[in-house]
Amino acid sequence: METASPSGILSYTDADRTVREHAAKLRPHPNGINILPLLETLGRILAAPVIADRDQPPFPRSTRDGFACRAADLSTSSPLTVIGRLRAGEEWLGPSVAQHQAVEIMTGAPVPPGADCVLMIEHSIVEGHRLRPGRQIPSGENIVPAGAEAPLGTTLVPSGTRIGPKQIAAAAACGYPALPVYPRARVAILATGDELVPIDTRPRPFQIRNSNSYSIAAQVIEHGGEPLLFPIIPDDLSEIEDAIWKALDSDLVILLGGVSMGKYDFVEQALLNLHAEFFFTGVRIQPGKPVVFGRLPDRSSTPRYFFGLPGNPVSTMVTFSLFAAPLLAALSGQQDTGIGPRFAEARLAAAIPAKPGLRRFLPAYLRADADRASVRLIPWQGSGDQTAAAQANCFIIVPEDSTDLPADTPVRVLLL
Repeated sequence: METASPSGILSYTDADRTVREHAAKLRPHPNGINILPLLETLGRILAAPVIADRDQPPFPRSTRDGFACRAADLSTSSPLTVIGRLRAGEEWLGPSVAQHQAVEIMTGAPVPPGADCVLMIEHSIVEGHRLRPGRQIPSGENIVPAGAEAPLGTTLVPSGTRIGPKQIAAAAACGYPALPVYPRARVAILATGDELVPIDTRPRPFQIRNSNSYSIAAQVIEHGGEPLLFPIIPDDLSEIEDAIWKALDSDLVILLGGVSMGKYDFVEQALLNLHAEFFFTGVRIQPGKPVVFGRLPDRSSTPRYFFGLPGNPVSTMVTFSLFAAPLLAALSGQQDTGIGPRFAEARLAAAIPAKPGLRRFLPAYLRADADRASVRLIPWQGSGDQTAAAQANCFIIVPEDSTDLPADTPVRVLLL
């Protein structure tokens, strides 16, 4: 039996780069593309581009309520004659707009021929059918030309994009009642530990319920994957090996617990016995330092990636967000640059103590309005504190070289 090595501890920056390099090489399954009704594709990864079936907009569109007219006529003192009214959804059947003429127009309506601008109603003085302009505007003002947003045949949403409300709106505008999407990546979730019991079991005083499998399953679902929950695995080397082998039918294997340096932490040894290739066996972060990333040979020709995440609940959630989620996105077919964790900036609502050495991710609550984003630390009792994690909507990031941070210090936060 080979002995697992504790070497391979990286900085957060190097670990992040390592995961991204592997994610960039992944491609979704070429077969098994699903065609789903438009609304059922929300959160899935688009397998073929959405193409504009006509110019967008299909006609010169007014962006304001006002009067369609000729810009040259606004530079004279002569009033304009209003020759008609045009609402959104109507076709103009009248003559082209001639010199010193105007058509009352609503936002979204097609600009009639002959007009080259729309004078806003706020800048117009109307007396019956006579219009006196209140200002001059250039040609093209308040008009979106036909095809300005996207000409016929333009790719509006590229393949590999995660579908959200904006993408559904674009597809609907182009007449797509259904879209092709990649299959969800199947993620095997294996929790290890003699202390764990199923969540519907009353634990004894020295036991805890297996909440980690459910928190990770929820994160897998949020990121477009399909979780496969395996039975709890005791701290036994052969049983861990057997469970990992059975999990290789999935697209990604996530092991929970058993990756520290304890006497009964067998996960790394089990992976080594199964000829795993390790890319890192720890990252200089807190919580989550013992996180493991690597690849296993599969029964087929395709190797399977795995993560070993620490067993403490906050560590598990943080390391999944930082490392597993980007790889899961790539396995699901996402090809844009947004596959990594989401960060934001805010100012500390109160001072927090810090010491250099590790990059720290502290549970926090971010509050933002139109003018300011502030974040406050949630008191917590370490990486096993699920109560603090449940109250958090982000994690404050404290860099490796930081000392105490005073109130109003700008900080980056990891969004949940």
